[in-house]
Amino acid sequence: MLRWTRAWTAPYRGIGLSNSSFSRLPIAPSSSQGGTEPRSVKGVRWEAVPRSSPRDPPPPRVCPSWLRFLRLGPPSPRPLASPAGSDTSPTLVPPARPVRLSYKLLDGEAASPALVFLHGLFGSKTNFNFVAKTLAQQTGRRVLTVDARNHGESSHSPDMSYEAMSKDLQDLLPHLGLVPCVLIGHSMGGRTAMLLALQRPELVERLIAVDISQVETTSSSNFPNYIAAMRAVDMANEASLSGARKLADERLRSVIQSASIRQLLLTNLVEVDGRFVWRLNLDALAQHLDKILDFPARQETYSGPTLFLRGGNSQFLLPSHYPEIRRLFPRAQMQTVPNAGHWVHSDRPQDFMAAVQSFLA
Repeated sequence: MLRWTRAWTAPYRGIGLSNSSFSRLPIAPSSSQGGTEPRSVKGVRWEAVPRSSPRDPPPPRVCPSWLRFLRLGPPSPRPLASPAGSDTSPTLVPPARPVRLSYKLLDGEAASPALVFLHGLFGSKTNFNFVAKTLAQQTGRRVLTVDARNHGESSHSPDMSYEAMSKDLQDLLPHLGLVPCVLIGHSMGGRTAMLLALQRPELVERLIAVDISQVETTSSSNFPNYIAAMRAVDMANEASLSGARKLADERLRSVIQSASIRQLLLTNLVEVDGRFVWRLNLDALAQHLDKILDFPARQETYSGPTLFLRGGNSQFLLPSHYPEIRRLFPRAQMQTVPNAGHWVHSDRPQDFMAAVQSFLA
């Protein structure tokens, strides 16, 4: 039985966006543990160009040209100003404006809530490729992986708050017909998932936060150094992407000893118009890193089933966080994956998927 993958695509041409195409490619289930890439089947490929309104504003110039995206949401209202000559009162902050998100959707049975995966800081939707394909095959559910704003192939924006990332999903998920869903977020994506569940519980059937809680930890104290090291790499004289990645790896090694973390960062190095650049919006990440490393103060609760899944070797999510977790998520369970670090889904993928499926049962 074939399943389908759907994605918005845009060619790698110049700065700016070309006409997008909507494609469907069949995926044959694989018995291989590593999974297989989608295979085209003769006679079933189709394409359609989505319509755009002439009133829609043009794409922001800051968007890289390689993006696959979906434009959502009306313009944000202007903040209210105080009358001239009156006492200055606090200015109302306009609501976050959604941006274009790149996503990949593996189709399945619509009767069961879809699985939606949100990656962590410096990551992308491709971090979940193997897990997403395997769970789509094993559960028969629709599985969505999404690039967060300023990450992967999604649009860039100066706003990098959890409120903004939550609003992006509040627009995307209903548009795709995927609500309520099972929201699975790792690290930064886990906090985005938590905030979305608190703000819009009707959109979330159940919640899984992977190796993160709303409690601030010191384990992320090296993140500013990662950004500084990436900014310092000069790749102007490199002739190939492999050469640029080799150079960047050498420069990052003095700051980042972990080879797996360096490899994660190097997946963000791409070629655009003959130049090698980081597709991450490093300026926005650096400016708002304090927001990313903290969690917005909330009073409401999410009463749906919730799993906090921690890596046994990680210090991001600790048993001491449990009382605060239960304050906002009264039905929360905590489970540990032994011999896994912060990237639980890549360190122990089979154990990670077993925990997810057990929670869904």
